[in-house]
Amino acid sequence: MDKIHREPVPAGAAAPRRGLVTGLVYTFEQIMPDPFVLSIGLTLVVALVAAGFAPHGSIPNILTAWYNGTFNILGFALQMILILATGYAIADAPVVQGGLRALAARVHTPTRAALLVFPVVAIAAWLNWGLGLVVGALLAREIARRVKVDFAWLVAGSYSAWSVCNSGLSSSIALSQASHGNALNLVEKATGNVIGLNETVFAPFVLIPTVLVVVVMMVIFIWMHPKPEHVVAFTQAEEGALQDSHARQATPNSFASRVERSMLGTLFLLALGVGYLWVTWSSKGFELDINTTILIFLLIGLALQRTPIAYADAIRGAARQTGSMLLQYPVYGGIMGIMIGTGLASVIAKAFVAIATPATLPVWSYLSSLIITLLIPSAGGHWAVQGPFVLPAALSLHASVPHTAMGVAMAENVSNMLQPFWAVPVVAIAGIRIQRVMGYTAVTFAVSLVIYAAALWLIP
Repeated sequence: MDKIHREPVPAGAAAPRRGLVTGLVYTFEQIMPDPFVLSIGLTLVVALVAAGFAPHGSIPNILTAWYNGTFNILGFALQMILILATGYAIADAPVVQGGLRALAARVHTPTRAALLVFPVVAIAAWLNWGLGLVVGALLAREIARRVKVDFAWLVAGSYSAWSVCNSGLSSSIALSQASHGNALNLVEKATGNVIGLNETVFAPFVLIPTVLVVVVMMVIFIWMHPKPEHVVAFTQAEEGALQDSHARQATPNSFASRVERSMLGTLFLLALGVGYLWVTWSSKGFELDINTTILIFLLIGLALQRTPIAYADAIRGAARQTGSMLLQYPVYGGIMGIMIGTGLASVIAKAFVAIATPATLPVWSYLSSLIITLLIPSAGGHWAVQGPFVLPAALSLHASVPHTAMGVAMAENVSNMLQPFWAVPVVAIAGIRIQRVMGYTAVTFAVSLVIYAAALWLIP
């Protein structure tokens, strides 16, 4: 439900310098359908393109590939939803909510809102993309409750700050290449070596544009904020997505109620999880993957929520926001299946690789990734499609393998500003229609596109 109060905007009264942004917001509101409808349209487009250009684009192959992709993604989809749900449970904890309220209380103007949201959300997203999504949405709501600020602008700013997540510690591409034996460690399979995070996430060609995107977009968003007479402010008619799970009505002092409110269940699960991490990391060394990340988030959330019933309530709140992802993941899995099964993804990647040189391959990898990301909005699935073509090209051309691999990840950051898949849980938690947000993030797309391309080209 759209919870935004729309104040009257005088016709033709938009400030000239914000005419482009106003036009983008209006355009997205008018032409962009619901993300689920959009995913259906993308499936049709991909199927038609595969039928016309893919080497195995026969109708039976397309149908089989679509079916396989739709159901093969379910395991990965549940992992992604659990990352978001466990991140939500952390952000829902009283101590975290109190911290967000304390931060928001310091904000009195739109400029201060941007100065707070961009670094806080960017750091959270750099640490873990799920945490960044949830913190960004909740912090935007806390600020909007206190300050008259354009809510779509604020949510778009938090989502723009989140865009750097694929350059951070939860980057599935960087993590997989740094993990010995990982199924997606294509570099190790080809060369026998792993690429450490010092060569990807912490390398200057990744760190510098990551910081630049945050700083530059923060300045641009301050400039883009509508004038007071054009602000569409947030009004909270009801709590909806953010019902306070800790303000529960008193229940009888029954056995069931005492068990629910006992910390023994929480302590037991914490002992299991911490014990497993201790045993595993002691014998195999420290290593992060998707499942380990989920476990860590689960343990942190349990510790912060304290009782099993509080954690269960938090996850129930998260479930209201992940419903749209449950609907869209199978559809995008079908798109991924068509692209892989018909050979369409290889056609796209090879077209760019064919014209590359050692110096330009990372940039061509980046540009081809921009296209593929719009159709496969998942870094792990995307890497499984594009990696097998760009990495052999990098090895044969003696191009930089870290630059080539992270070019794919950087393009994920950029394309997410136009591909609404990951914005869906953000706007659901925040309580706003996605079309108004994407009008602003289109500007982030254009700016970050240039910054990351320049970094790949110019920074060794």
